[in-house]
Amino acid sequence: MSKRDDLIAKYAADLKDKIGEAPDMDFLTKVTIGCGPSIYNKDAATVSGSDDKELATVKNNFLIKKLGLADSADLDKAIASVIEKYGKSNRNKYRAVVYYLLARHFKKESVYK
Repeated sequence: MSKRDDLIAKYAADLKDKIGEAPDMDFLTKVTIGCGPSIYNKDAATVSGSDDKELATVKNNFLIKKLGLADSADLDKAIASVIEKYGKSNRNKYRAVVYYLLARHFKKESVYK
């Protein structure tokens, strides 16, 4: 197995164990590939749910630029909801999992087709 495959398996386990959701492996793989090399960098691979600057990056770079959503309060609510679902006390919120959940929330799976 490649390092990417190992990471995808880890993300799938997080979705199953911490969120209680059976992952769509094909979609999870596409989101992970879309994250690019950041998944291999320990700091960039995770999202800090308490860092406003980090959350603004998720909003601007992923939700607005990648998914093409208009800036609104709904974006902030969705990010807060995903962070809450993932578990605020959980230190390792993987970026690929957060992006996967946000893309599903906004029904933007088509961006990765």
